[in-house]
Amino acid sequence: MSKSALILIDIQNDYFPGGKWELHNIEASSANARRLLDQARHEGETVIHVRHEFSGENAPFFKAGSSGADIHPTVQPAEGEQCVLKHHVNAFRETNLKQLLDECGVSEVTIAGDMSHMCIDAAARAAADFGYAVTVIEDACSSRDLEFNGETISAENVHKAYMSALGFAYATVLTTDAYLAA
Repeated sequence: MSKSALILIDIQNDYFPGGKWELHNIEASSANARRLLDQARHEGETVIHVRHEFSGENAPFFKAGSSGADIHPTVQPAEGEQCVLKHHVNAFRETNLKQLLDECGVSEVTIAGDMSHMCIDAAARAAADFGYAVTVIEDACSSRDLEFNGETISAENVHKAYMSALGFAYATVLTTDAYLAA
């Protein structure tokens, strides 16, 4: 039987209103992440929280030691849940994330969090490359507007592009409702 883990990535204060790098639809996506967390806890599933900190005084957001770098109250870790601190986009790079998953005998990961086009994309692709079966919960992830060649791409379109790419080759991409009903 497969063992699964829920990985919540970078659901941190700086992404919320009043933070240094607000994301589109963050309150709705974090509420969905909370629903996933509640179910994982109820079912006794492995839960791993990933938190990002940038080094240096000129950090654009998630400055080490700041309240903006703290995990948002919506998804605060419970006693016994692992927390992984990362300093790169990919949650597996120079962290103990893979070691924790392997020690728990995990073969399937469910990923939610932020940002769709950066840390969620990188973690989902790395997890697939490591051989885990990957599910990404698309409405429990958020993004923001991006600019390319002088054109603004809306957060909604950025998110859709990344979810469609992940769904093409790296992950099963579901809504929270579909995942919880399965």
